Parts: sequence; structure tokens; C-alpha cells
Amino acid sequence: MPAIISDQFRILNAANFVAGVADTSQYYYSFIGLPNSQDIGAGYGQTDWNTNTPAPMDGFKEYNDAWDTMLGLKQLSSDDVQRMVKKTTWTAGTVYEMYKNGYTRENQSPKTSSTNLYDAQYYVVNSDLKVYICINNGQSPDNPQGRQSLDEPTFVDLEPRAAGTSGDGYIWKYLYTIKPNQIIKFDSIDFMPVPNSWGTGDTIDIKNNAVDGKIETAVILNAGDGYQPIGTTFNNIPILGDGTGGKASVTVNSQGKVSDVTVTNGGTGYTRGTIQFYPGAPGTEIGGPIAGLSAVGVAGTSVADIEVVIPPPGGHGFDVYKELGAFRVLMYARFENDASNPDFIVGNDFARVGIVKNPKTLSGGDLTKSSAVSLTSVKLKTISGGNIADTTFDVDTAVSQTIGVGSTAVGYVANWDSSTGVLKMYTPTGIGNSTYGFRMVDFTSQIGPGGSYTLAGQASGQPLGIDTSFGSASNPGTATTVGTAIVQLGQNFIEGVADPEVKKYSGEILYIDNRAAIQRSATQKEDVKIVLEF
Repeated sequence: MPAIISDQFRILNAANFVAGVADTSQYYYSFIGLPNSQDIGAGYGQTDWNTNTPAPMDGFKEYNDAWDTMLGLKQLSSDDVQRMVKKTTWTAGTVYEMYKNGYTRENQSPKTSSTNLYDAQYYVVNSDLKVYICINNGQSPDNPQGRQSLDEPTFVDLEPRAAGTSGDGYIWKYLYTIKPNQIIKFDSIDFMPVPNSWGTGDTIDIKNNAVDGKIETAVILNAGDGYQPIGTTFNNIPILGDGTGGKASVTVNSQGKVSDVTVTNGGTGYTRGTIQFYPGAPGTEIGGPIAGLSAVGVAGTSVADIEVVIPPPGGHGFDVYKELGAFRVLMYARFENDASNPDFIVGNDFARVGIVKNPKTLSGGDLTKSSAVSLTSVKLKTISGGNIADTTFDVDTAVSQTIGVGSTAVGYVANWDSSTGVLKMYTPTGIGNSTYGFRMVDFTSQIGPGGSYTLAGQASGQPLGIDTSFGSASNPGTATTVGTAIVQLGQNFIEGVADPEVKKYSGEILYIDNRAAIQRSATQKEDVKIVLEF
């Protein structure tokens, strides 16, 4: 049975998502991960990842892979999400489409052949970040697609008007101005932000000025022929339909054709409307003929076809989300370390970003930290003297610890900091292979018979072991001294081992985005912008 998911349903879903992030009982996080995107042996990756990045696959296995290679999470707040629409920047000489409520597969927009309103180019942002909707683009029988826009709109008037004196035929309606702080966080090449709380603050006057069913424009589809008297403007022609009060002026040129239609009173309450212009059609008084209008010869006369453009529900400016089609949401996260909370590793790369809802702590409670480490970490020390800095570990290679007879912990190196002696690890898909067996256990200071605190897998130098004296259950180790400086570690170490701050596989993975690998450094920060299209 033929059916559609309406654009309005998509707009509603976007609104609900923004509201969900703002809900203080819900917790949304952006994450980075997949440092081993080119490691085929680990079960996920390809050697040409950076030049031929694969699309993510949807499924529970994919979600688990995302958790297994996750590096860190950043909590999102209501200030980090913004509803978005396509960006069209005003450029002189461009033909823009005008707002019409009837673009469909059977009635496509004249320039872009769009099959729905929201794919058409009917609104712009100017050089001052002001957003306008095109009420009239000079469409006529001679210019069925509209005319070139010559005057950049810059005004902030409440009522629609022309932008300049060129006579390009364009009428613009001002909607809102994008604020500088919104540009920093939410601007992108293809999309621009829409205010989240329409009808408040700077937009309250725009919404309050809207009139439901007020007609702003009418366009001539067919100019007709044979009208008399020529060179005459007929005023107060009623706009017929289900609304009231609408009136227009219609001009007959020297060739006996309709050359101009101007709405003089938009009225209220219109969801459909028409202007009838022929001898005997209703005039100033509904039911009476248009005074003075006649035609030359019935056979040589054709009636003009005038389209009355119906505004969006509530009128222009009432609901910017419906008017512009705001079914996209941009989520912003900045991954940046600070001295007190170094949650994001350096010296490695990431090739995946994503969104997870309501992740948990290891104890099962809601994760509420502003940022969190998703890696297991161990504090190492030399076993038989020497300098710990002489030992190196290669990122994205395996290290292991024998826990006891037949029991081995294994992980991949995410980061090694010889100055603090902290090794951070993740467990990618494929690590539980025949080399170590499929029974995965954690790195620990609680070894059994045959076990050892020593880790195997260093790239060079002497083996190192877990520093079991670093931190306790009652007094976890959170910082260490490097020279004369106290360096925060970002995790709680108990007997030299720090668990991840988030429970694996908890919460709901809502979004996964694979991309070319990005190398992280100590002086670097990444601004991640994710556009969700509902």
C-alpha cells in the first residue's frame, strides 16, 4: 500500500531529539575511537582505509566493535545541539525559487525541479548572517523560473519587502540572524543553524507578527488576452477562498494582458485561494462584477491564470522549523585535554566518531562525567632497575600479562607515556584469537599461581611490571610526580590498575561515522560536528 513518512514527522523527530539532549535525566555522549583502522589482523580495518573509507555497517556486532575500539567520550549538553537547514548563500545574479506550498512530484519547482518544498532554493543567508525567505522572485509568463536577484536583502523589517531599487521583482521576508557563537560551533559548508527556541528572545517579534493564512503574494501564470480598458489598474479585487479580507490590484497593460498583480490586503485564514479576473467576476463587493472590465470579442479573449500563494501554517515567521524544513540536527563536541582531566590520549589516531545515549559506569549507574576514559590503564615500573624511559611500546600492537596458569590478559596499546609510566590499552575485535584463546580476562594486580605482574610486548628496552603500590581502594592514585610537577592521570588507579570510566556495551549506539584517520597530539584539539538527518 503506498505510504510516506512525512517531512513534518522528520521535523518532529529532530525536535524530540533536541529535547532529549536537554532532558537532564538523559545523557548523550560523542565518542572517538578506532585507532587501528588499517589493522586487518585485529578483525576490523583495511589497508586503504584513509583513501577508501568504508561506510559503517548497522548491527549489534558493529556496535560492539565501536565499544571495543573506543578511546574516550565527551558529554553533550543542550548548548551542543542545534537544529539545522540547508545553507544557501545569497549571490548576486542568481535565480532563487520562491516559497510555494505545492511543490510535488507532479508539480516540481521551476528551477531545481524539486519534488518537495524543502529541496527547493527558496531562502538565503546574506553576508551579515541574516536569513530571508523569498516571497516573490519575479516569476511571470516571460520569466517562468523567476528573475535574477540583484539586491542583497539586509533589512530586518517585520513585513516583507524589496531589498533595493533595481526592480528585480524580489520580495523577501526576514526571519532571523545567526549569532556569532552559533557560527563558531554549528556553521558548516552545507548547513546553517536555526534558533532552537523560536519565538523567544530575538525572534519573539517575528513570530508574534505572523498572521495565520495571510496572503503575501500572487503570481501570473498566464497573462490572458483581450482585456479592456488597456493601461488600467483594477483595485480591491477580492481573493476568494476559505479566508477573509484578502484583496489585490490587477493591472492590464497596453496589449490587453494582465501585467501585474499586487496583494494589497493579505487577509487571514486562507488555506486555498484564487483571484478571478474576467468580465462578470466578483469585484469589490463579493457577488458583483468587476466594475469597468470588459473584453474585446468573446472568441479573441482568454482569461488570465493567477496563482495565489498560500503561506505556511501560522503564517510566514510563525514556525521557522516548518517553514525551512529543520529535520537535521548538528551535534558539536570538542575533544581537548586539560591539565586536570587528560581523558583523551595523544600520540595515536582515531578514525571513528559516534554518539551513544545513556552509557553506564562499571557499577551500573548513569555516566554523568563531562568526559570519560574508555580504556584500561596500568601504572608500570621497572622490574630490575634501569630507566623506565628506555622501554617503548608501539601503538596498536598487543601487550599481555599472564594472570595464572592458562589465563592471559591481552590488549592493544592506545598510548604509552614513559614520563608517567602509564600504559593505556583497548581490546579490538580479533584480539581473542588462537594466540591467547577466546577467554578474555582483565589486567590485574591479583595474580594467581603461575602469574606475573610483568607485561610482555614492549617494542624495545626491558620488560616492565605493574606498580602494585600505586593507589588503593580507599585512596586511589590519580596523579604522579614528573620532575617537580604533579601530573594528573585522568583515572583512578588501584594497585597500579585503572578500569575504564564507562561500562562497555552499555547504552545505545545511535550514530557511527567512519572517516580518514586523524592523528592526535598534545597541542591539538578536535572540533567534531555531526549532522543527523531524520
